[in-house]
Amino acid sequence: MIPFTIFWLGPLVYVFYLSFTEWDFMSPDKLFVGLDNYRYLFENPAFYKALGVTLFFCIGTVVPVIVIGLGLALLLNTRMKGRGFYRTLLFSPWVTPTVAVSIVWSWIFEPEAGFANTVLKFFGLPELGWLKDPQWALVGVLIVTIWKLVGWAMIFYMVALNNVPEDLMEAADLDGANRFQRFMRVTLPLISPTTLFLFVVLMIQSLQAYDQINVLTQGGPSGSTRTLLYMYYQSAFESFNIGEASTVATILIIICMLFSLLTMTVSRKTTHY
Repeated sequence: MIPFTIFWLGPLVYVFYLSFTEWDFMSPDKLFVGLDNYRYLFENPAFYKALGVTLFFCIGTVVPVIVIGLGLALLLNTRMKGRGFYRTLLFSPWVTPTVAVSIVWSWIFEPEAGFANTVLKFFGLPELGWLKDPQWALVGVLIVTIWKLVGWAMIFYMVALNNVPEDLMEAADLDGANRFQRFMRVTLPLISPTTLFLFVVLMIQSLQAYDQINVLTQGGPSGSTRTLLYMYYQSAFESFNIGEASTVATILIIICMLFSLLTMTVSRKTTHY
């Protein structure tokens, strides 16, 4: 409880207090402004654009990572040759620093000489602006994030699949269930706790995504990749508006809590053990 209070609860309460003040990070005094920061934020179109980008980024990250991670786990859970090598290969992006990964992907997405456009040109497809195009910049960031996370989700699903009781699979087989029916009626419900865990953790990680956005796009172009967390960073450490930044941080914390609460509630109503 001591480190929890010092390093989490205390700063959380302090940030909530700062959201009601006007402070430039340097002045010794903090001016209490009440709800002005919240009022300004809710009247600011940039906030709603950042909120939309954040929600789109969360959904665009969590759903593909869970689906692809489960698919890879099912594939590599078979007795295929070299599966140990493929497991290591797919998991390696997760242990690679995000900054290093993002720098490499920034070269891949370079419009003039990048590998991505070279491949598109080879197949006769139109070249894209990728990170310099407002229509494709967020897609590029999503590709990098998904590529980094799928191996991590795959490992969790592989453990969950190995824990599915063989006798249940054999009983379903004796009852005449085909492979798809066994997956939908036996495997999927039994690995649902892992899916819940991954959904909550990935959602929180997506809401807190910063490194890849800072390296790849710096929130641009034209704010197309500016999430709430990056908006917080710009308000706090570029504009030195700590009150506004703390307001954004408070709203982000509330969103994380609501997503977690909603997921837990749905899980309790849909699973029976």
